[in-house]
Order: sequence, then structure tokens, then C-alpha cells
Amino acid sequence: MARHRGIVVFMTNAQLPAVAEPGHLTAALRRAGALDAGAVREVKVLHQRDTIVSHIVRLGLRYVGESAGAPQSLILKTAHAGFAKSLANSGRNEVAFYTQLEPETPRGLVPRCFDGHFDEDGLTWHLLLEDLTDSHEIATQWPLPPSREQATAIVTTLARWHAAWWDHDSFGDTIGTWMSTDDSAKLMATFAGHYDRFADLLGDRLSEERRILFRRFIEQSERLLERYHSRRHVTIAHGDAHTWNFLLPRTGVANTVRIFDFDQWRINVPTGDLAYMMATQWYPDRRQALERPLLNLYHETLIQHGVTGYTRGALDQDYRRSVLWQITKPVWQWSINIPPLIWWNNLERVMMAVEDLGCEELL
Repeated sequence: MARHRGIVVFMTNAQLPAVAEPGHLTAALRRAGALDAGAVREVKVLHQRDTIVSHIVRLGLRYVGESAGAPQSLILKTAHAGFAKSLANSGRNEVAFYTQLEPETPRGLVPRCFDGHFDEDGLTWHLLLEDLTDSHEIATQWPLPPSREQATAIVTTLARWHAAWWDHDSFGDTIGTWMSTDDSAKLMATFAGHYDRFADLLGDRLSEERRILFRRFIEQSERLLERYHSRRHVTIAHGDAHTWNFLLPRTGVANTVRIFDFDQWRINVPTGDLAYMMATQWYPDRRQALERPLLNLYHETLIQHGVTGYTRGALDQDYRRSVLWQITKPVWQWSINIPPLIWWNNLERVMMAVEDLGCEELL
């Protein structure tokens, strides 16, 4: 137990950071319009865990004074101690999302953010987010794919999210940045270097047929990037839109699906999220059963939410192109030491999708 400014704070396990002290939480909640005259009196750790790039703490709050409508718990997200420096950009990116984009996003699509900050000097960061633990849950335990009903709910929400930011006037100005053609060329040069080492590592486990596909892809990348550089029919892409980054309402709870983990968001062609969700994560039987109906649903939802001039045929072209781009994902994952359990299976699945959809024709 510790005392801060005369307020008793009950803590468990390690000492909480300053951003979780009652005074800071009170100020943050007031700035966010979630607390009026009352104040946070006690803070308690309800649960904590590590992810690859962050540390997640669920905080229980008690108040003194008027606190009607104030959250009874919050999620505190901070840098993972082991990756704070090497993956600092992930934290910078997610704080930017929650402080710049979340306030302009239609309610009910992403968790609400009450406070966020990135310290450029120390490369430390934090987010105080809406706690949806009691009302929402992940669709399945990784790596099980979702049911048809769950996938329908997830893709509907993804389409609503994409539609909300479709061809936004502030892209490249106050929201996100555009890659120049030089930026793209440098990125692909970096990828080519990673791929050479990746192929050397795999040896005969990477067939000559697949090696030819990668080489042709790298050679044709400038032409393939023309779609992105058209700067038309683009949106804010999640960048890591597997189905375990969506929270679904628990049984009996009347609420909406929420998207979370925005450390890889960017301005991009929208179908990259769909390709990563289905082509990279699902084996052929599941993908073939759901892919076409979900693409139809996605397009219908875009149109219902105001997107114009984007035809169903254009969506198919973009999706096939995005599936082809997904062959780069396992290489990037390998390059940052993601375990083979993830990148090897991703490689096998996406290669089967490339073959099924005839993506080599795009080269």
C-alpha cells in the first residue's frame, strides 16, 4: 500500500507507473469528459499480461464524489520492457492512432481512448483504453478460424471502418503519410535483401517454383505499387487484421464488434486487410468456403456506408493483388524474429491462396 497526496492506493505485484496513479487518472478522465466532479480514490491491478510488443494491465478504479458514468476499470497499455527500444515505432504508431484518429472515428468501432502519450526522449509510451473485458471476447483461440457468423460480424465491422476513412481529405496532411515512389523503392530494396537471406536459410525447403515467384514479384514491384500510388480508393488499413484483433460481444450482450491493436495502421489499399485475414490466416477449405461470400458482404457494406465508384470487379482485382503482396509477410515476420510457428504456416497458406486465385497472372 502506498500514499500519494493523501490518497490511499492499493497495488498488487509491481509498483504501478505514474500514469496509473489516482491523480493522473482523475485528470485524464476529466479531459476525456468521462468524469465530472468526482476523483479516482483507489487503483487496483485486476490482471496483467505481456504481448509481443506491449504490456497490458487491467486496472480497477474506485471513486470519491460524483462519478456516475465513469469507467469502473481501464486498460493500461505500455511498452514491453524487452522491446521498448527495438519496436518503439509500434508504440509511436498506436499512440498516434488513438490520439489523432480515434476521436474522429464513429463510435462503436474501436475502443475509446482516455489518454495516450509517446515520449520521444525515452521511447516510452502509454495508452489508457476502454475496458471491454466483461462485454466482449475474442472469437476463437488462436489459431482456430472463426465461425461463419463470427466472420460475418468481423468483416462487416472492418468494412464500416474502411468506409469511415475512405479517400479522406486529410490523408497525407493531418492523417497519416504517403510513401513516395522513392520510399517504395527503398522499402522493396530492403525486402529483397531480407528475402535473399530468407531463401538461403530455407534452402531446398523453398521450391524453385516459389523462388521464381518471389524473383518475378520483386522485379515487378514498381508496377504493382502503381495501385497504391494512384491515391484513389484507399483508406486507413489496420495492417494486422487477423480475426484475433477483433472483440465480439459476449452472448446476450447487445453491442458492436470492436477492432483493436493499431500499431501497424497506415494509408493503404483496403483489401490488404482482407487478404491478411483470409488468404494468410486460413487454410484452403475454410478460405474457399467463406472468401466469396465475405467479399460480397464487404462490398455491400461499403456501398451502404457511402462509398461510391468502387465496383465489385475493382474489389476482386484489388483482393487478388493484395493476396500476391501477402507473400512478403512471412519474410518480414522472419526478419524481426517472429517464430517459425507463425511465419512458416503463413507462407504455406498464402502460397496456396496465390495458386487458387491465379495471382501469378498479375506478374
